[in-house]
Amino acid sequence: MPKISKGRRVGQAAVNALRSLFEEHDHIVQEISGQNDFGEDLYVTFTHNGHLTSDTIKVQVKGGSSRRRGNGYAVRVDQHGDTWANGNIPVYCVVYDPDTRQLHWANGTQQLRRSGPLSPPRFIGVSPNAVLDDTTMESFVAQARRYVGRYRDRQAVLTHLGEMSGVEFDQADHVLHFVNGYDEDLIFWKRPGDRVATLLLSAQDWEPVLVTLESLMRGRIDIPEEIRGGESPDPDLWTAEDLELSPSEIMWATSCFMSTREADEGPGDDAIGLVECAGCPDCTDEEPVEHGRIEADLLHDYLLARILDRIAAEPDLMRRSILAMREDGELGPEIVAELGPLETEPRVVRQVNMLSRATVSTVDDMEPGAFQLAVLYLIHRVYIGGPSLPLGEQVRIVWRIPEPTASEKAVENDQAPAART
Repeated sequence: MPKISKGRRVGQAAVNALRSLFEEHDHIVQEISGQNDFGEDLYVTFTHNGHLTSDTIKVQVKGGSSRRRGNGYAVRVDQHGDTWANGNIPVYCVVYDPDTRQLHWANGTQQLRRSGPLSPPRFIGVSPNAVLDDTTMESFVAQARRYVGRYRDRQAVLTHLGEMSGVEFDQADHVLHFVNGYDEDLIFWKRPGDRVATLLLSAQDWEPVLVTLESLMRGRIDIPEEIRGGESPDPDLWTAEDLELSPSEIMWATSCFMSTREADEGPGDDAIGLVECAGCPDCTDEEPVEHGRIEADLLHDYLLARILDRIAAEPDLMRRSILAMREDGELGPEIVAELGPLETEPRVVRQVNMLSRATVSTVDDMEPGAFQLAVLYLIHRVYIGGPSLPLGEQVRIVWRIPEPTASEKAVENDQAPAART
């Protein structure tokens, strides 16, 4: 008699578990027949407060411990790359781990679009942190519906620019795009009401730089005060010369400041009174706060040095930090999205697990993905201060595992076995 393979049983159990979970939360699930399986198993249409929405995703479901790869799970892309990346309905990949009986998810469409057509991944990486269950269903549906909505109206443009530059733009942000004569992309990004904008340049690997109208034009022309809006020179911000901008790029960036300022101010109306100052430095005679700025190479070298110092003092720090991250139920969706591809690359995971002064001296000794994953595992947040501060004060690290206090270190030293003589 024909024998049913274990893999098929596990795969069907995965589909059943996911379908039941969605239906328990009143979402509409349509299973795709195996005869029509072209890389998706389910269509899921979300509901909200009992009403059907127009937001639909496709889901590829996989089950079995064989999906483990590196520190996470992996779903093969195979021949589905083009349809998953370029279809009009985003594809999510869900893995069912029969040992833990947990479902884990990743946005396959997002990963493929971020990688681009020139270096498509062979796998969709799924992080163990991306758990899908009763407690996370609400947040999963919210982010999935946001992602589906990114491809409507103006948000579609912001989505394209965001995927190109690796930045998440808000619908209310001022975002303008320019392509120079060398087919290099420039993005102007400013939040409403801010005088400081961020420039993102493809020629500089999309590293964000802070600028104002005055800083861009510093040393070129004197900008009238009525155009500057009372801005005083700020030496911490980038200039056009620093960024090696061409005259046409400078003209474009300048026009971006002018047009967004007009948009912020809105149409003139004599009936609208002046807004009382809330206490800006110009009115209070306070020293203006420095803008955080540091060269990326300098920051990366400093972070690596601090990481290696802590690992030397606490050999099990990486293990404890990973466990702390797994238990963190408030990881942002952007961090979970970063973790997936990194955690499923064995070479990257191996470098992270072996990280020490014996294996690494500088950032150049590591693959970029390994450095990124180590930072995600070990560091919760990094705060950057003004460049006039000493480096140790300019960069403030919030670790996932707080540094031991002096008293804790003293206790550890007292408990350490004495050296043999």
